[in-house]
Formats: sequence, structure tokens, C-alpha cells
Amino acid sequence: MKNTGGFIFFASLVLLLHSLVSLYAGGNDNVVLPEAAPKSVKAAVIVCKGMIDDGLYKSIRRRSEMALEAGCEYLIYEIGTYGGLLQSGDDISKYFILEVGKKAHTVAYITTEAISAGAMISVSCQDIIMLENTIIGDCAPIQLGGKLEGVEREKVESFTRAAFSRAAEANGYPAALLKAMVSMQTEVYRVQNLQENSKKGDKIYEFFEADRLPTDPNIYDLEGKELVVGDDELLTLTASQALEYGIARQQVKELAGALEFLAKRDGVSFGGEPIKIETNWSEEMVRWVNSPAVMGLLIMIALLGVYIEFSTPGIGLPGLAAAICFAIIIGSKYLVGLANWLEVALFILGVLLLLVEIFVLPGFGIAGILGITCILASLFGMLIRNPPDKLPWPQTQFDWQMFTNNVLGMLFGFVGFLFLAWVLTKYLPKLQFLSGLMLVPATAKRGNEIEVSMTAPPGSQTSSVNVGDIGVVLSTLRPAGRARFGQSIVDVVAEGEFIDNDAKVRIIEIQGNRVVVESV
Repeated sequence: MKNTGGFIFFASLVLLLHSLVSLYAGGNDNVVLPEAAPKSVKAAVIVCKGMIDDGLYKSIRRRSEMALEAGCEYLIYEIGTYGGLLQSGDDISKYFILEVGKKAHTVAYITTEAISAGAMISVSCQDIIMLENTIIGDCAPIQLGGKLEGVEREKVESFTRAAFSRAAEANGYPAALLKAMVSMQTEVYRVQNLQENSKKGDKIYEFFEADRLPTDPNIYDLEGKELVVGDDELLTLTASQALEYGIARQQVKELAGALEFLAKRDGVSFGGEPIKIETNWSEEMVRWVNSPAVMGLLIMIALLGVYIEFSTPGIGLPGLAAAICFAIIIGSKYLVGLANWLEVALFILGVLLLLVEIFVLPGFGIAGILGITCILASLFGMLIRNPPDKLPWPQTQFDWQMFTNNVLGMLFGFVGFLFLAWVLTKYLPKLQFLSGLMLVPATAKRGNEIEVSMTAPPGSQTSSVNVGDIGVVLSTLRPAGRARFGQSIVDVVAEGEFIDNDAKVRIIEIQGNRVVVESV
């Protein structure tokens, strides 16, 4: 009996241990552990449209830092651009890869096109997601108003290719395809990798330049290689092609589809709608003002205002318009980093010297020459970006590109000024309602009587003055100004002295339309 009871106790203990082991080893199929909830993250959409320039670069930096400070972990850059300045594109590219990409996940969300520098900044993001029927590519460098050839072209292209290679290495894009967006001499093939296919069960392709094709037929399907881009083409891809070739991660119909793809792939959830951060009005205004066309127009108006102001006595509306245009030019250049404090100070000094020459010193001498020199030197320095301690001279190809673009803008403005100045000189005196703005050449009369330039209300009768006539000064002669002789108001010049307002003067000489007076 003792042996039987011990056996029963031992058997019961074994069964109990077996049940416990089965339970904790997962033998009970009804035990289900709860899945971890996806991590909730915040996203921001940063709009990047229009011309890529230094103004857009600074705007992107400001808005990206704003999104990071708000705790956003996904920065989605909404891109729609035909390109712009290569240097600005490279600045944005380096910012995406070297700075913001280490703090958040960057996504290029292409809504229309990403051409030229737009393609550069897109591939600098960790992911590219494209709307249906959009395009990306074509980043061959060009030069406004010129043609890049030979060594100069290769110098620019080599840098651009390196920037695309940097993006390919950082974000896992096919390097050969990105290179084909820059250089026409790049022939690229798509080749199936047979070994990778056997491991994963789906077709895996790799991209090779023509002179770097693999040779082992056991690893690659060399017979079935596909030409993607010829050596006389620049690569530009539609959204579906970019997805097929591994440049785009996904093709979507709207932003919600992009967020859904990212959430599913990365195992996250986006809490609410992403915040959208667009450029503010001041950033758009500065970018618009610094475009070559607008800058040329401002230069033309400013020079025309100065010309009209010097052609008429006193200070009026043309001088005010010129001052406003110069203030806009200098301010916009300073805001985009083209003008440093030294160049701004030099411009102000030049203006002050000119004012001293006009209103204080008689004639035109050293102060006037120095003023014009300072103004020209400051404007030249604002054509390129340079620190105050270095001479404003282009050092790189990108500096030369920026310098050339700005010079062309100023040149168009100067040519427009010359044309309008000629039109005003030729036709303005004939228009009665505008005749008061210009000086009319003198016409000889009988004997010593000469008709001179006079500023009179429109519609008034033309009068004549003679040597020896006595009148009253209407505006202080410094040395030029106006005086009244009878019913005529005449532009006069004092000889060797300043004459105060309301003083009596006598005409001592008339040369053409120049009337010289002295104090009585």
C-alpha cells in the first residue's frame, strides 16, 4: 500500500508540472498578448514653390526650425518648382542632409514638378512621394545670358553630380539615375539581379552606367538589360516611372495618401492634420524684388528720377521716387545677404556727399566725384555675396552666375533709363500738361532779347527776359534756383555766391538756357 500511494503522488506531481510548463510555453492557444499601439507623431507641411533662390533658402530654414520647435518629427516639404539658382539649391540640399535630417524625418512631397534645382532638393530628403502625373529630373546647369561649354561646363557639372551622389548615399536613391539627371553623356541600364530574386521571391533591379555594367551572367541577367536613358538625353521621370525605378517611395492622389503610406510603413500614427507653414508676405516680397526683371525696373526708375531731379530746380516727386527705389534696392539686397553693412554704409556716404555737393558747395568737384564713386562701388559689391572683410569679386562659378544675373538686370535697367531719358528730352517739352517738368531750350529773339527756360503753370503765356532785368529770388540760390522777373518765373544761377530768398537780383548774362544773376 505504501508503494502504491507513493506512485500515485509522484504521477500527480508530474501531471501538474506538465500543465504548468504547457501553459507558460504557449501551449494554450487561447492566450493572446495585446499589440503595442503605434507611436503618435506630429507632422508639418512646409510649402516650397516658385524660384529657388537665397530668399527661399532662408525661408525654409526659418520654417523648418519653427516646425522642429513645435515638436514635429516628420517635415513634409511640398515642392513645385522649375528650379533656380544652383548655389541656393545646394544650400538647401546641405541643410536637409546635414542638419534637419538628423533631427526629423524629411519627405519631399512633389505636387507639380521638381525640375533642375527642385530635383536636387527633392533627392536630399529621406523620402520622395509624388502626386500622380507629376515629374522630376533635368538638372543640367545653365547660365543666364551665356552658354556653358568645355571646362566651364564640366566644372559646374562635376560639383552638381557630387551633390546628387551625396544625396544618393544619404537617402538610398539609385546613384546612376541621379547622375543622368545632370549630365547628357551618362547612359544608364537597368539590370535584374538574379541572386537577390532567389532570396526574396520578387524581381530586384540595379542600375549601371554603360561603362560599369557587370560581367557575371550567373548574378545578373545581362541579356535582358534595359536601357533607361541614352547618352544624348537628360533623365526626367514621371511619377509612375520614378516609383518603378526606386526614386519615389510612393505615388499618391492626395496628401492623405502620403500620410497613410508613411504611417503604415513606419508603424506610426499622425495625431490630427499636419500643420501647414507657408512663406509670409515679406519673404515673398523680398524674393520678388530681387528678381532680375524687377531689379532692372527699379534701377531704371531710380536713375530716371535722379535725371529729372537734376534737370529741374528744387526737390520734387522724381527725387522722392528715386530715393524710394534706392531704399528698396538696398534693403532687399541686405535681407537676402547680398549687401553687408559696409556696402550699405558706403552707399549712404555716397548719397550724403552728393547732397553736400548740390546744396552746400558751388559747382561740381571732389565731393561729387567721391559720392558717385562710393555709390557705384557699393552697388557693385551688392552684386555678389561677400563678407565685409573681403573684396566683392566672384571666386567660384556660382558667384559668377549670380554676378552675371545681377549685372544683366542692372544693364536692362540702365538701357531702359537711357531710352526713357531720350524720350523725355525729345517729347516732354512739347506736352503742355507736362512741360513744367523739363527745361525748354532758349530761342533767340530780336537784338539782345532771348527767350529762356522758365517754369510756369501749364497754359501760361511765354515771356522773355533780358540782360539787366531785376527780379526777386523765389528759392534760395545754392547756386541754382528760381527768380521772378515781372510775370515770368525763370530758372537762374547765382555767380560765385549763395543768395537768400526774397533778395533782389540782376541778370548779368544769358547763355542759351542758362541765366546768370548777381545780387543787387
